[in-house]
Amino acid sequence: MSEEKRPESLGIAGILRMLPHRYPFLLVDRILEIDPGRRVVGLKNVSYNEEFFQGHFPGNPVMPGVLIIEAMAQVGGCMVLCGVPDPATKSVFLTGVDKARFRRPVVPGDQLIFTVDYVGARQQIHKVRGEARVDGQLCVEAEIMSAILDRPAGGGS
Repeated sequence: MSEEKRPESLGIAGILRMLPHRYPFLLVDRILEIDPGRRVVGLKNVSYNEEFFQGHFPGNPVMPGVLIIEAMAQVGGCMVLCGVPDPATKSVFLTGVDKARFRRPVVPGDQLIFTVDYVGARQQIHKVRGEARVDGQLCVEAEIMSAILDRPAGGGS
């Protein structure tokens, strides 16, 4: 995106233009702050109506850690894509996760706030470091690696 068109935040319509993910796998509701190539803050409202709570776990719903990591990767993907020309033609593919730590469960009614910082790139692999917090308490932290590839024709909106 050109310098003057870079958003400072993204609502759901902007996220849908940026990411190819859709229900039930779009796991970010809003980008609160975005500084392409540096830092992004996003949020996910965790609702009891999420499909994964049907089986994880009946009577004791807990958001799966792997989905928290995926949500963090989607938030980071918005930041990385914001810094490339014509982001609607690109997709970010997860290539690795390092140093993932799960500190507390995430349950229905929680609001996850993701803070993701850009670490750098090496041979087309972008690395970010993220944290997920609920009410200021650290829930999950991880380093995430991803590659930016051309989106197939007809792949998303």
